[in-house]
Amino acid sequence: MNQLPSKLLESAVNEFARLPGIGRKTALRLVLHLLRKPATEVQAFSEALINLRNEVVYCKICHNLSDTEMCSICSNPKRDKNLICIVENIRDVMAIENTQQYQGLYHVLGGIISPINGTGPSDLTVESLLNKVKNNSIKEIILALSATMEGDTTNFYLYRRLSAFPVKVTSIAKGVSIGDELEFTDEITLGRSIINRTIFETAQF
Repeated sequence: MNQLPSKLLESAVNEFARLPGIGRKTALRLVLHLLRKPATEVQAFSEALINLRNEVVYCKICHNLSDTEMCSICSNPKRDKNLICIVENIRDVMAIENTQQYQGLYHVLGGIISPINGTGPSDLTVESLLNKVKNNSIKEIILALSATMEGDTTNFYLYRRLSAFPVKVTSIAKGVSIGDELEFTDEITLGRSIINRTIFETAQF
């Protein structure tokens, strides 16, 4: 891309281009779009981003995103406190919630075990999960990680750690195809996978 006529424009384009999936051409289109908007709309846009970064926190119980110390799911008295669904990230929480087929709580790991990417158990919220199971009357843990090699490895690791507690460990049904990311699975398939979950079997490894 040729040099831009304004240093301010260049700076804004460079910042937008830092976003994942955004090249410089797309960044330029976004910046020019904002320039055509009224100053009040651009101000509201920038304030929303600043508030997002400064005020959104992680739920102290499940590690989901929240505006308060405890997220709306964990604080909802109608949710089943004895049932925890383990997911990789916040997008997976949103995907499962969209199915409207699950009424328990969640635990967001913050990733999955991946030696290639340098991610080990200590980089995830595993200890927080174990403390939760140890100190609460949890009856069932649902392993709802993506059907990938890394997801299966993480499932097996969690199963072994959870075997020290009197809790039933299940996994979502195989309606989710091998290699699929959970967040991209359609709502009907994902919902059925939650409903038709099965006892976690180590024999599959």
